[in-house]
Amino acid sequence: MSEDTASAEPIVDYDIHKILKALPHRYPLLLVDRVKEIHLGERIHAVKAVSMNEEFFQGHFPGAPIMPGVLQIEALAQAAAILGIETLELAGTGKLVIFMGIENAKFRAPVTPGCLLDLKVEFLQKRSRVYKFKGEASVEGKVSCQVEFTAMIADPPA
Repeated sequence: MSEDTASAEPIVDYDIHKILKALPHRYPLLLVDRVKEIHLGERIHAVKAVSMNEEFFQGHFPGAPIMPGVLQIEALAQAAAILGIETLELAGTGKLVIFMGIENAKFRAPVTPGCLLDLKVEFLQKRSRVYKFKGEASVEGKVSCQVEFTAMIADPPA
């Protein structure tokens, strides 16, 4: 991927139909509801609407629902996958973006039902089929999760 893949104008008309075309995830594990903007080759800002109806709240924790930190990281990874798929023009090809590593994960604040979880991810490193990202999840400007992770582009299983 060359540096000229970076777009001057962000993509802002990215609805749920485009998300479903880019990602193989479906309910209950689809954790990106909207993409606010994508700067191809650079960064993405997506949103997860956290609802009390999420299955994980039944057990995490009864009477004190908190979104698990690992699901915040998964939401960031899904946003990164959309960024990668769109940057590489792979939407609809069936290619998968698969986690390879998670580093420096920090959880700063709980995420509870009724929140809009902002997901901001940027490329840190790009190599052939392996990419490193930096992600930050926040609610109303307050950081809930920070992480760096590595992922690769792969063909779906046969």
